[in-house]
Amino acid sequence: MAISLYDASVRTYLQIGEAVGGVLALGLDYCRKNNLDPETVVEARLYPDMFPLRFQIHSVVVHSAGAIEAIKTGRQAMEKKPQHDYAGLQTLIADTLTGLRNVTPAEIDARAGTEVVFQGHSASRVFASAEDYLLSFSLPNFYFHAATAYDILRSIGAPVGKHDFLGQMRMKG
Repeated sequence: MAISLYDASVRTYLQIGEAVGGVLALGLDYCRKNNLDPETVVEARLYPDMFPLRFQIHSVVVHSAGAIEAIKTGRQAMEKKPQHDYAGLQTLIADTLTGLRNVTPAEIDARAGTEVVFQGHSASRVFASAEDYLLSFSLPNFYFHAATAYDILRSIGAPVGKHDFLGQMRMKG
């Protein structure tokens, strides 16, 4: 059985992206119940030299909605990330999910085999195919930042578990 580029990308981004939205909701609920200012959580880090929750959520968007744009256009450039408060991060995820739901399989599957260039702050990375870009760069980064956001919320005490991270799995039936 072959897997389509759409299934490997958009459907995966939707599953974990929705889970990230759920984890953010659980984190906000935890803050409210424990008199924690959610704006301090936006700046929470796992370790001093790591980026905060705000960066992790922005990176989830870059490596999902941004990746889909890169697959469609063949190019993705790093942009300066706007500063969002907690509610803004929740809106950012919700808007990303809305955009991903509007992507059709035909749009993405038609781009299989096409080159994708990722322009970072200091260097370009040229991927021979959308599949290489997705499987060796976009998805690993997407999962890394989603897991780090989850870990930050877990580290402050938010009651999130593995099933919250996994979201709605694609089960038979």
